[in-house]
Amino acid sequence: MNDLNFKNNLNSQSRHPTNRLFFGFFILFLLCWVLFLFQSYLLTISIGVLLAVATSNIQNAFLRFTNGKAALSAAITTLFLCTVFFLPLIYAVIEIVKNAANFDIKSISHTIDYIKNFDLKLPQALSFLEPKIKELIAGIDLPTLIRKVLSYAKGSLEKSANFLIDISFIMLFLFFSHFYANFFKSYIKKVSPIAKYELEAIFSEVANTMSVVFYSTIANMILQGFLFAIIASFYGFDGLLFGVLFAFSSLIPVVGGALVYIPLSVFEFSLGDTKAAIIILVYSIVVISTLADNFVKPLVIKFINEKLLKTPAKMNELLIFFSMLAGLSSFGFWGIVLGPAIVTLLSATLRVYAMLKSSDLDSKAKE
Repeated sequence: MNDLNFKNNLNSQSRHPTNRLFFGFFILFLLCWVLFLFQSYLLTISIGVLLAVATSNIQNAFLRFTNGKAALSAAITTLFLCTVFFLPLIYAVIEIVKNAANFDIKSISHTIDYIKNFDLKLPQALSFLEPKIKELIAGIDLPTLIRKVLSYAKGSLEKSANFLIDISFIMLFLFFSHFYANFFKSYIKKVSPIAKYELEAIFSEVANTMSVVFYSTIANMILQGFLFAIIASFYGFDGLLFGVLFAFSSLIPVVGGALVYIPLSVFEFSLGDTKAAIIILVYSIVVISTLADNFVKPLVIKFINEKLLKTPAKMNELLIFFSMLAGLSSFGFWGIVLGPAIVTLLSATLRVYAMLKSSDLDSKAKE
C-alpha cells in the first residue's frame, strides 16, 4: 500500500481514529523488542554511528572527490580509517614476532637475578619501605612469573580476538552509517516529535564534539608516540616500534604507556645502566604521562575545536577532556567515544530546551 492510498484510507476512517496513547505504547513495546534483539551489537552499532558522525567531514571530502558516489566514498572513508589504525598496528605485531624469534629466556632470568641481588639503599625518610621492597623483590619467582605471563597472554589473545571482531562490526556499521547518512537523517527528522531545526542543533553539536574527540585522540596518540620514540631512539632502541607501541598503549585505560616504559626501564636497570632506567622512567612519567597527557591534551582539544572545525563545538574543552576520562573508567576503551557523546547529547538537549523555554516566555510576555 503506497502513502497516498494510506492517507485516503486514514481520512475515510476518521470516525474511528487510532488511539495515539495506545499507538505510542505499541511503538515503545516494539522498540524494546528490537533493542533486546540487537543487544549484543548495541555497543558496536553506537561506536560505528558515532565514528561516522566524527568523520563526516572526511566522508564529505571523498564525496566531492567521487562526484557524489555514496557507496564508493563510504568504502574509501572506511578503508582510509582502517589504514590509519591498522597499518601501524600490523607493523608493530610483525616486529614483535621477529624479535620473539630471537628471544632468550636467560635474559629474563639474568634481569630477575640482578634485581634480587641489587643492594637497595633508600633515603632516611623512606627507610621504613626498604624491608617491604626487599621482601617483595625476594618473592619474585621466574616459573611463577612465566605462568602468569602465559596466562595473561592467553587472556589477552582471547580479548584481542573479541576486539578484532568488534572492530570488524564497527567498520561495517561505519560504512553503512556513511552510505545511508542522508536517509537516516531525513527519516529521524520525519518520525521524531522534535522540530527539525532543534534536531539540526543537536546533530550539529554532537557532530562537532565527536570530531573534536576523534582528531584530538589521534593527535594525542601521535604526540605521545613521538615523544617516547625520541627517548627510545636515544638509548639505541627501535624508535618507530616503541613509538607505535606507546601510542596504542596510551589508549588503554588506567595503565596506558606504563605497559611500555616500565619494562624498558627495568631492562636498562638489569643491564646495570641505572641512570638510563631512571631517565626513561622520569621522562615518561613527567613529560609524557603528566605534561603531554594532562596539560597539552586540553590545549590540543582547544586548538582543534577553534581552528580546524568550521563550527566550533559549544562544549568546554575541559568538559570534553573529563568526559573522555569518565567514559574510559565507565565503558573501558570505547568510552573515549561514548563518554563525550553522552555528555554532548545531554548538553545539546538542555540547550534546545532552554531556547524553547525562553521562546515560550517571550510569546507569553507579548500576549
